[in-house]
Amino acid sequence: QVRLVESGGGLVQAGESLRLSCAASRRTFSGYVTAWFRQTPGKEREFVAAITWSGGVTYYEDSVKDRFTISRDNAKNTVYLQMNSLKPEDTAVYYCAARGATMTRDPSSFASWGQGTQVTVSS
Repeated sequence: QVRLVESGGGLVQAGESLRLSCAASRRTFSGYVTAWFRQTPGKEREFVAAITWSGGVTYYEDSVKDRFTISRDNAKNTVYLQMNSLKPEDTAVYYCAARGATMTRDPSSFASWGQGTQVTVSS
């Protein structure tokens, strides 16, 4: 599987912005999907956003689609998650994941995962 490394997390106040990066060890094949998930203590990982490498089609969880933007830079093998108007409920560890198949929101279907980056939003 592709190796993924996340970066860009930190501590911000509500209303501020962060941009997360997910760097891949190699360029993905056509049909691959890269996604962002997040997890808080005591809860399962939940889908946040995803993008396909071949067509750049994006997907978002309803609560973030008007605030977050997922994008990719093919030359850098990197996927970004621009997070604007952050809310305290966005606080979580954010994980980058890759899947060599069609789009899904199920984390168990993703084979490659990064180590995670902490995002904390204070009120």
